Amino acid sequence: MEKEELWKTAQKVWKIEISAIEELATTVDKDAIFRVVEMIADCKNNNGRVITMGVGTSAAAARKIAHSFSCIEIPSFFLSPADSIHGGLGAVQRNDIVIAISKGGNTQEIINVIPSLKKKEAKLIGVTENESSILGKECNLLLKVKVEREADEFNMLATSSTIAVISLFDAIAVSLMKYTDYTKEQFATIHPRGAVGERLLKEVTNDKKDESSSV
Repeated sequence: MEKEELWKTAQKVWKIEISAIEELATTVDKDAIFRVVEMIADCKNNNGRVITMGVGTSAAAARKIAHSFSCIEIPSFFLSPADSIHGGLGAVQRNDIVIAISKGGNTQEIINVIPSLKKKEAKLIGVTENESSILGKECNLLLKVKVEREADEFNMLATSSTIAVISLFDAIAVSLMKYTDYTKEQFATIHPRGAVGERLLKEVTNDKKDESSSV
């Protein structure tokens, strides 16, 4: 394959993935997003945690989502569905929210967990393109994410669908920052190192100087 052909392939992938993100504005239920934000904020206020689950590429998305929530003071962690049915479910408690990601909604490892989640009275948010699936029917709240196509030529590799899910929860995380009045000072407390930590420290210090000089 020639270099120019590879470049065209890369551009095509980006175009498909950009389109998948843009489609969210018209395909995702606006009320469902608001309910998710409310649920997660209430969960934190009630000392609950957010647990994310997924298998394969969905697990990678789930880990990213849990990390993003933790970065904004929403206690969150990823739990492997396969490990959870071998004792890991003990980490899930009544006030918790479980976000389960499954493109088709019938991933067996996810389905195996649902009865126990119901017994433990944890709230289940299902993220799937198939509302008629087991996950779609059994969850407390459905976030339907369906893309026109994946970015590969076989329309099989989890590419644009994964980007769409991550983008959706990026939007939810940023919305939660506004909803909970999350501050730059809070961010600096939990991210004290690295380039981001250094920048935050400078900005917070400068903000305090500006406040004192204006008094």
